[in-house]
Amino acid sequence: MKRTLTLLGMFFATALTGIQAASANEYPLPPAGSRLIGENIIYQVPNDGRSLEMIAAEYKIGLLGMLEANPGTDPYLPTPGSTLTIPTQMLLPDTPREGIVVNLAELRLYYYPKGEDKVIVYPIGIGQTGMNTPLQVTSVSQKIPNPTWTPTANIRKRYAAKGEILPAVIPAGPENPMGLFALRLSMGHGQYLIHGTNANFGIGMRVSSGCIRLRPDDIEALFNMIPQGTRVQIINEPVKVSVEPDGKRYVEVHQPLSKVASDDPQTMPIPLSKNQKAFANDQQTDKAVFDSAVVRRSGMPVLVSVGQDPSEVPATPEAPQSANSDTPAGAPISSVN
Repeated sequence: MKRTLTLLGMFFATALTGIQAASANEYPLPPAGSRLIGENIIYQVPNDGRSLEMIAAEYKIGLLGMLEANPGTDPYLPTPGSTLTIPTQMLLPDTPREGIVVNLAELRLYYYPKGEDKVIVYPIGIGQTGMNTPLQVTSVSQKIPNPTWTPTANIRKRYAAKGEILPAVIPAGPENPMGLFALRLSMGHGQYLIHGTNANFGIGMRVSSGCIRLRPDDIEALFNMIPQGTRVQIINEPVKVSVEPDGKRYVEVHQPLSKVASDDPQTMPIPLSKNQKAFANDQQTDKAVFDSAVVRRSGMPVLVSVGQDPSEVPATPEAPQSANSDTPAGAPISSVN
């Protein structure tokens, strides 16, 4: 994405002053046939000097998700007294409600605890352009506390080209780019992981070399909840549609992942699946509203039923608010990070 490099540099200096994140976003599972969960929150910006990243962290939202929902907002310092939409309403991905589902395009991870009628949603950081995470169904092969990091040969070469020589092994601890917890995935040569970070600014952005990053509190919570062998499905779907049990029709559109540095994710075409095309062309869908949602790419569900006002999607006002392991602790991990 074009914005990623600019924002990456911008938040490097301010990330260490970020606020403590709130508890994870948990939602009761909707009934069979329904995929709509949550409600958006209308937030009034206080005059406290916080950046958009700091507000996003408080509500467990990724940075680009906040910018999708609130285009034109100053990410350094949102205007005090202005209102933001906190995008905490969403459509569940059209996948089995089992284990972990990662939708790269929306920069979110969904976890469905076994035997519990709920879903927990986390914002994530993902691979930079050209360093994509493979799309497949896999599983968690190892749970690794206190990981060390052994950069791969490709990573060492990339850093060396910039004049930076990485050490052979970066020890475990708070300065480790992998954070304090890691979940190895059973794909490739074991180089893909879900792990923490020592820099919160990368969450909700494309900053990794192919691994999936979570904020420190989030990876710790996820690490402590999931068992080894948990199913993991990785998808890349910028468009989600749903016909709810009451007949209402929704579309949720995110910026697609850029393929080359020159791509503009706000304007690049989004190919629709056969089912999505059928949904868009159905006589019960307001095609003009659907097309407008694809252009806008707000990252939030839009009501596209014929004869209904898209603004009917609810929002809630809110005042501003200030394990077991198969790898020994500290064991080195070679990963794409």
